Amino acid sequence: MLDVEAAAPPRAARLLWWAAAALLFAAAFGTNVSTPLLLIYRHRLHLSTTELTAIFGVYALGLAPSLLLGGPASDRFGRLRVLVPSVVLAGAASLVFLPGAHSLAMLFVARFVQGLASGAAFSVGSAWLQDLVGTTTATHAARRASLALSTGFCLGPLSSGLLAEWVPAPLTLPYLVHAGLVAVLLVGALTLVRLAGWADRPASVRASLLPRTGLAAPERRTFRRTLAPTAVCVYAFPSVAITVLPLLLPHRPHVVAFTGALSALALGSGALVQPAAHLLGRMCGAVGAALGAVGYGCGALAAAPQSTGLVLVGAALLGAGGGLCLNAGLLLVGRLAPPETRGACNGLFYTWAYVGFATPLLATSFVETAHLDRSLVVLAVLGTLTSGWLLLRNRAPRRAS
Repeated sequence: MLDVEAAAPPRAARLLWWAAAALLFAAAFGTNVSTPLLLIYRHRLHLSTTELTAIFGVYALGLAPSLLLGGPASDRFGRLRVLVPSVVLAGAASLVFLPGAHSLAMLFVARFVQGLASGAAFSVGSAWLQDLVGTTTATHAARRASLALSTGFCLGPLSSGLLAEWVPAPLTLPYLVHAGLVAVLLVGALTLVRLAGWADRPASVRASLLPRTGLAAPERRTFRRTLAPTAVCVYAFPSVAITVLPLLLPHRPHVVAFTGALSALALGSGALVQPAAHLLGRMCGAVGAALGAVGYGCGALAAAPQSTGLVLVGAALLGAGGGLCLNAGLLLVGRLAPPETRGACNGLFYTWAYVGFATPLLATSFVETAHLDRSLVVLAVLGTLTSGWLLLRNRAPRRAS
């Protein structure tokens, strides 16, 4: 597939960048709309802490097949042919949440469908942005994809938390808002594509429909040893911030709105660090893992005094750490992946990233809520070790990757 910058005038390229970013934003916005509402579901459906985090984590079960198959499908059939249906499904997933107000089973179904939609949307949208800028400017693609995703992740829970706290129908209106947003952004993105005269060509008509990277042995080692641990941090950090840290403040007033604001702070921090990520260069992943480790530590310190301030600081650090790791991972994928398997490589990167979604479930499954500080200390140690490992990997000669 030709890079757009070589095949289209700058105006057309800019229109396509906006279209890709809009579709990524639309999918990302919906993924955490339900997060502040979990406390309402917990009260209404009498859910345990483990059930609460399982609702959050079942999302990853839908992601796995979508990530592994969506990217290769876009390599074979074209980015838009996979991306557009995925974003449509993301909007439909929000509507599946509506009967979940009275059914735990429907909440699991809705999160699973949301995972199916998001996995393909994220991997294919990221690959499309990498196509548009080419490998020589992979930094731009990583920054744009990270910013679109992080902004969507941020504004989704912020809007739902505020709507649920102060507007009627708290388990209905937030999802309708997302479905409407998806419709508007889809129309806008497709209009931009038509204005740019984009022809949705496959990267390779012979591309495998299985998740094969097509990387040489040295690049495969880099993928396993550097990209995989970086990817796990991407969502291990913010998922704990928005599901576990609120449990440290059970008696805080306006807890639903606070959870939405906390989610926005964590995920918004991931967006705010994007402009500065390029300054860190190859150290971006190591610094992100270090920030996440400190964020876990702040959460552990906040547990006993139930300190709102420390919870907020911890959430911001966890979000910033995840955002830096997202940028570092997408940048590395953009540099490693050949155009004909770019979708597959992005899918595998996000698959590793969403392994981190299991972290909240692990953090709450083996201790009582009153002792979550112990889990957070363990996570802080693991984050520190990951940061040290990535620092060593990035200082090693490239031929040793």
